Amino acid sequence: MKITYTARKVNLRDNFKERVEKKLSKFDKIFSDDAQATVVVTLEKNRQTVEVTIRDNSMVYRAESTQPEMNDALDRVVDVIAGKLRKNKTKLSKRLREGTLDDLIVTTPDDDIEETEFEIVRKKQIMLKPVTVDEAILQMNMVNHSFYMFVNADTGAVNVVYRRNDGAYGLLEADTE
Repeated sequence: MKITYTARKVNLRDNFKERVEKKLSKFDKIFSDDAQATVVVTLEKNRQTVEVTIRDNSMVYRAESTQPEMNDALDRVVDVIAGKLRKNKTKLSKRLREGTLDDLIVTTPDDDIEETEFEIVRKKQIMLKPVTVDEAILQMNMVNHSFYMFVNADTGAVNVVYRRNDGAYGLLEADTE
């Protein structure tokens, strides 16, 4: 697994990087050799935030934690990712073995921000590949977002799945009529 580090308002020590590599190495048997992990560490006042995003076979696994100590935040993030993997073990193993999803999400921040009445603070471009509704919900849960846009493999239309306040899921389908 290739690991990329980003430090914001903090200098990362070599022993922290070694700790990250040791912690993430326990996922080596789950992820392919092409997996890429991004570790972002941010210091704000006396709180340290560690965010880990792992991309592999078009699946994205993400967790974030804020703690007073950087190592505690890292431990929490690794525990959250491990919990997500355990929770979705059967679905994930099926998808990883079959390789049904290829490069589902590719995000690139765009610096061009339009000036309108509403301020757009971030713009993302994503590449959409056809997936089923169940796969879209799984992907949404893995990145810990409340919604997820995808191309429905059954209909070929762009849809959005979202998490409702009651914990259930919703599906938005565009109707042009």
